[in-house]
Amino acid sequence: MGHSLNTQAQPFCWVAGALKKGFCLLLACAVGLGSALSPLALLPAPALAWGEFTVKDEKELGKKFNVLIRARMPLVQDPEIVQYVESIVDRLSKAMPPQPFPFTASVIRHNAINAFACPGGYIFVHTGLIMAMQHESEVAGVIAHEMGHVTQRHIARRIEQSQWVGILSLLGALAGAFLGGDAGGAAMAGSMAAGQATMLSYSRANESEADQVGMSYLTKAGYPPHGMVGAFEILSHKQWFTGGTVPSYLATHPGITDRISDMSVRLARLPAAMRNKKDDDRRFLRVQALVRARYGDPEPAAREFEKQMTGPTRCMALMGQGILSARQNRINDATSFFDQALACAPKDELIVREAGRFHYIKGNRNKGVALLQQAVSMDRNDSMALYYYGLSLADAGMTDKAIEYITLVQRTVPEDSELYGILARLYGEKGQMFRANLYMAYSALYENNKKRTEQFRIKAKDLARTPDEKAQMDRFEADYKERREFW
Repeated sequence: MGHSLNTQAQPFCWVAGALKKGFCLLLACAVGLGSALSPLALLPAPALAWGEFTVKDEKELGKKFNVLIRARMPLVQDPEIVQYVESIVDRLSKAMPPQPFPFTASVIRHNAINAFACPGGYIFVHTGLIMAMQHESEVAGVIAHEMGHVTQRHIARRIEQSQWVGILSLLGALAGAFLGGDAGGAAMAGSMAAGQATMLSYSRANESEADQVGMSYLTKAGYPPHGMVGAFEILSHKQWFTGGTVPSYLATHPGITDRISDMSVRLARLPAAMRNKKDDDRRFLRVQALVRARYGDPEPAAREFEKQMTGPTRCMALMGQGILSARQNRINDATSFFDQALACAPKDELIVREAGRFHYIKGNRNKGVALLQQAVSMDRNDSMALYYYGLSLADAGMTDKAIEYITLVQRTVPEDSELYGILARLYGEKGQMFRANLYMAYSALYENNKKRTEQFRIKAKDLARTPDEKAQMDRFEADYKERREFW
């Protein structure tokens, strides 16, 4: 579940191939902290009737965009991080009026200060946003703002209002916007495409409405309302601090300075009890340390942890330095930091888990297994601890028990390539070759390896005998069909 880090996102599609399609489904996503409009995709599907864009269309658009992101972007699979972001989205969702679709959350491994929400309720948060904020309420404020764009149907309405010269012009504009974002796209597809792409970007009125609606969601969810203002102020500060390198949000969301003033005025009008609500950052700081250590640029991450060595987050900083040192293969330093972290907080389940994970991966199996057992006993719902403890059971020849533990984890992170590879090996050891090949096919699918996916897909299909096996194969075929559109 994530031994390696790959922050090089590949382009999502190729314009030349897209232009050959007879019909395309417009795939627009409302970028909150990313590009001037959302990533857009061109998919073979029945053409939409221009002038109307229904909730049903939004759901279909969002579903396909979600598959697109999962097929092309490096996603975080650590349940500690993903479930944290999901908890924020769930909390905000409960503060909203009933919606025609549920909101779901994913985390993209990319250091851009970025987040976006697509029609259909799909939320994507970059690791860079988590690292840049100082409080959970600021992360929640950004997400609430983006959810406001979705609930107010801003992109859907702009799609309805847009008048395109022709299908090729539309394709070029969408491809240009789509390939030009922070998260690893390519250059805009020509000046005409760039000009027409702005037709879908947010207006000042859209932004003001998303601010207002998002602030309402934030306060009703019980977050301090200053979180939204604080997030905008951090982004504005980064613009000046970096000497003109404008964060995506500032480059693409109009009137940022005036909007900070407007939000501050709105904040001042709230009841004192709501306005003075304190931040509760206990979980945020833990997750932020994990994100910074595992996915942040090493030098600034190390500097940040060094600053925290004398403060209340010292134990988390020591753990972060341990993870960071392990990433850089500085094993002696990592061992020292983890020992200090354990001495600092011997009953902190996250620290125990990360120390156990480190020792297990680096070959000190006895110490690693002992710490992982301790972590599992402290929190039976910690999927990462369960995963590595399951691996230790496999090492001990306890294959059935290992499968039991790792299958529990698989239900939590159903698209982790490495996890499916482990399950495939375990089922192979048991002689269950249909499942071994099926899980290898899933592993290759979620790794976006077309050749290996097809190789193991054919083997699994040939081995499917029972009705249950054929049903499992049918489910795989549906997943495979969704993904291969984007390869």
